[in-house]
Amino acid sequence: MRTKDFAISIIGLSASLPNTQEGKVIRNQITKSVTSIGANYREANRSRSKADFMNKITICESEASETTYWLEIIMELNWAENQKLLLTLTEANEILAISIGTKLKL
Repeated sequence: MRTKDFAISIIGLSASLPNTQEGKVIRNQITKSVTSIGANYREANRSRSKADFMNKITICESEASETTYWLEIIMELNWAENQKLLLTLTEANEILAISIGTKLKL
């Protein structure tokens, strides 16, 4: 599943963040937001109603947006290799676009 692969990628990235108070905060935040994307996407596919599906996809959208925010912070702090971070940010934006597109189709 694309969202699971993305979460695994971000977890690997977060493990390389500085072991400072600030690094720990961002590691915790980005790990929570990225893992929530896949979990809610999986739940959306098991939803009992259109409203439940829409709610779960909206959460995916919100969490994908938050994940892009933390990736941008990491980039601006130069805490990761820019080329790899740009690829990861592109994936985050694609997942965000998929979430938005899914909502618009309903």
